[in-house]
Parts: sequence; C-alpha cells; structure tokens
Amino acid sequence: MDLIKKKLSLVPNKPGCYQMKNKDGIIIYVGKAKKLKNRLSSYFRGNHTGKTKKLVSEIVDFEYIVVDSETEALILELNLIKKYDPKYNILLRDDKSYPYIEFKTDGVPKLEVVRNINRKKTKDKLFGPYPNVTAARNTVNLLNRIYPLRKCNTYPKKPCLYYHIGQCLGYCNNVIEEEKINEMKNEILSFLRGNDEIVINKLTKEMHIESGKLNFEKAKELKEMIEYIKYVLQGQKVELKDNIDRDVFGYYVEKGYISIQVFFIRGGKILERVSKIFPMIDDEYDELTRFIVKFYDKNLIKPKEIFIPQILDETILEDVLDLKVVKPLKGVKKALVDLASENAKTQLNQKFELIKKDEEKTVIAQEELRTILNLPILSRIEIFDNAHLFGTYNVSGMVVYIDGIPSKNDYRKYKISVDKNDDYGTMREVIYRRYFKVLVEDLTKPDLIIVDGAKGQINVALDVINSLGLSIPIVGLKKDNKHTTSALIFNNKEIEIDKRSNLFYLLERMQDEVHEFTINYHKQLRSKGSLESILESVEGIGNKRKIELLKKYKTITKMKEASLEELCLILPLNVANNLKDFLSNY
Repeated sequence: MDLIKKKLSLVPNKPGCYQMKNKDGIIIYVGKAKKLKNRLSSYFRGNHTGKTKKLVSEIVDFEYIVVDSETEALILELNLIKKYDPKYNILLRDDKSYPYIEFKTDGVPKLEVVRNINRKKTKDKLFGPYPNVTAARNTVNLLNRIYPLRKCNTYPKKPCLYYHIGQCLGYCNNVIEEEKINEMKNEILSFLRGNDEIVINKLTKEMHIESGKLNFEKAKELKEMIEYIKYVLQGQKVELKDNIDRDVFGYYVEKGYISIQVFFIRGGKILERVSKIFPMIDDEYDELTRFIVKFYDKNLIKPKEIFIPQILDETILEDVLDLKVVKPLKGVKKALVDLASENAKTQLNQKFELIKKDEEKTVIAQEELRTILNLPILSRIEIFDNAHLFGTYNVSGMVVYIDGIPSKNDYRKYKISVDKNDDYGTMREVIYRRYFKVLVEDLTKPDLIIVDGAKGQINVALDVINSLGLSIPIVGLKKDNKHTTSALIFNNKEIEIDKRSNLFYLLERMQDEVHEFTINYHKQLRSKGSLESILESVEGIGNKRKIELLKKYKTITKMKEASLEELCLILPLNVANNLKDFLSNY
C-alpha cells in the first residue's frame, strides 16, 4: 500500500488509461478517466461493495498512460482490454456477435442466417440484428414455408422433396420464372423491412381458399402462421414519421448493478431488443459509454443514428463510432429513450434477487474453500476429468471457473495419445500438456487445480507441476459409496465437507460440469468412429457425401433426428431413404 500511495502522489489530473495489477503482475482491470488522479485515488479511499471491493482487494500495483483527450482514452482503453482480456472487465467477455438474415437475390432467391457480416461484400440484403439465433431461424423457417425459395446448398441432379411438396420452384431444372421470382423477392424484402401486411394478406387469402375447399387442417396451419406474425413479428409501432434505422439505449442503476436495454428500430417498428445486466466497477457514465462503443465492435451493422440518455457525451461517441448520435430532450424521441430505461429497470427488478442469491452463494463458497486451504487468493480454478471405454477413446477435459463462474471460452479438450486403461498415465499427460503450454505461451496460471481422484492422481499431478518449476496447489475430490463428494484431499490430508454447505454445492456443480464436458467429448469421438463405419455401409454414400454428412451431423443421434427433407439437402432422395432405413434398424 505504501508503493501505491507514493505512485498516487505522482499521477497527473489529465485524461488517460490505467491498468490494475495483482500480486503476479497480471493486469486484472483496465479503465479510463477524464482525470486520472481523481479516479485512481477513488479506488483506495472509502468503502466499496460488490465487484469493486473484490477488485480492490487484489490490487497491488497500477500503471497509467496519459493521453490528450477523453476520446483517445476511450479508444486506448478498448484496445488494452482486447490485448490483455482482464478478468474484471466482465462486460466485454463472452459476447458473441448477433445473427442477421441474409437474402440472396442473385438469380435464385435464398435465405440464410449469418453472423460474420464482415465477409459480405454487400450489406444491403442483410436484415437484423436479431437478439438470438433462434429468433432469426424462426423467421427464415416461416418465410421458407410461405415462399418456394431455394433450400439446398448445392444443386442436385434432379428436383428434391421440397419441389414435390411445393416449397421450391425446382431451380435445379433451370426453370426460372422471372416474373414469379421478382414478385416473391419484393414481398420478402418488404416483410424483412418491417411491412408484414403483404404477407398477412397473402396468408389470409390462402386460408379462406383452403377453408372453402374444406381443407381445414391446412386452413388451421395458415391461421396459426398469421397469429405468429401478429404476435411475435409485428413489434411495437413507433410514432416517428420517417423509416430511419435507429438503435435506442436506456439504462437503470441500483444496488451496484447496471441494467442496459437496447431497442433496434427498423422500418418504423421496434424490431428486437437486447438486455444486459452486470455489476458496476466504474461510474454509470463510463460503464454505459464503454458498453455502447463495444456494442458496435461485435460484427454489428451500424444504424443511421442512435439515441442515448442525457448523462452521456454525444461528441465522444460520434468521434469513436463515426455515426450520428442524438441526445433527445423532448417529444417522441425522448419518450423512446425513457421507454428503454423503463424496460431496463423492469429487467433489473425481475432478475436482481436471482442474481444476488447466485452471487452470494458463489462468493461465500469460494471464500470458504480459500479459507480451508489457507490460500492467499482464490479466483481461477481449473478442474480435470478423464474418460475412456475399456482403454479406448481415451480423453480428458478441463473446465475453468473464475470467481465461481464457468469461463466456457477457457474450456479445453484433450485426446490422449495412448489408448490404454492407465489413469496415472492419462493424468500425467494432460497435466503436462496443459501447464507446459501455460509456461511457453505465458498464459494465466490458476490459483488452484482440482483433479477427480485420490492421492495417486494428486501425486502424479504434483510431480508434473514441480518438474515444470511451477507452484500451484492441487486438490483431489474423494467420493463416498453414493458417488458424491465427501472430502477434499489436500497436502495428504482429508478435509470433510458439510453436505449442506455452499461449498459442497459449488464443488458438485464444478464436478458435474467437467464430467459432462469430458463425457460429451468422449461420446463425440466414439460416435464419429461408429458413424463413419455406418455411412460406409449405406449404398450411394461415397467419400464426398460421407464427409459432408459428418461435417453437418457429427453424431449418430443427430443424424437419426434429421428429417428426410434435411438429408435431401446433401443426398438424392433414394439415398436419403436408404440411410433413413439403415439408421432406423441401428
């Protein structure tokens, strides 16, 4: 703390970025400030709660970089976060890009759900974003049922099942009905831009025709499709006279958490919305600014303009995002920001108790484990499990928990080089491979390693860790006759665990997670081996088709679940029938 006080006295009150470091010299948090001295000093005075308190407890040093403006500080902050991936910059971790619907209109019309929009040369036929891939796929499936679009990836030699049931025009026969295709294109584009009246009118007309023919099953299906569109896809009308694409940001802060709501306004309607709730470390201005800038760094097409709350600086956001930023003061536009903020408040109130209970359980359990093992710090835990089938398909899995939360991006699978029933050999290989890589690539070391085994496995793991010159505590989990965790094995001692404690439930969750992860990988390898031999037995499936099927389905179960229509996207109808028959008897 003396070092920190001395360094604080030298910090200027200028714009810049700071990096907080732990005892190992690892950067655990990156932030920016308009006045560096004031911001850095705030961490080391007064009382903190939640994530800020935990962050401060781990800080032993800090560095800072002075820049000329707050805009430069924001850009530098984001670049440093990308470079170091600090564990306390929670907001920017595990965020996936949002899916879009691409309408391919070059010659033959086709709909696809895409994520990597930066690969697309033209983006005028991309619609979205959608908050999740299910919403995008449901829309694509709906339009594929209504319109005879192309369904296959490669043209088959003769029309497939979709053509025979009227869901494709038979483009593989080179019969292109230009007028019909153009009419279909215009209707679909209109629908994806927010005008659902054409599609609803079309379905209503068809429903009355089918009803008149006494085809009530078909009429009922059409009615359900109309209700689906009205209920899910119509969205909220926005009282703006233009059709400008906009994103609207609102937020709400309470009890150390910030809830952010984003509305995607497309075609004069609130098409979709995204919610995010996370614990705050900085003030709401910085947390919200960082969120908005990072939001458009995830493979997202920027709208024409965005609406933001009054607390933010629109000039900085315009400089960084290179788009029009509006801070509405009154009227309909201000009402939209208020609506987004009200939704953010509702989301936080609905979820807060669940979040709080989960966090309390995790924090208490993690602290209990740290105290029992007498460790100075316990944040990152790496857990290993092994699986094999009579010595074959020998694999290991590693899952990672950071502050009691699974860090799925850090999970790793290991295919063991020797197929034989040798638990010690498997443990030796996987521990060596993992921590040799940690050393060579200077990866983050865990504060604790957990192995699923008794003293034998622990001693093997310790031998490997010591041989690599590392000092990482290793714990084993002992099970009782009911195969549940009953004790920790640490430093050749057994430590009993209360089965009603938060620690017990945390260890059980960790054990279940690593076991399921490893077993799924094991099944995947076994299934792939079995699947290859099955496909080789089906008449009409050569090496090229086998590779396509393995790439798409990967397991016997997934291939069994595939419909005949789905298999026909890769196989001719007669070969698909052969495969279906073969799998039904397998």
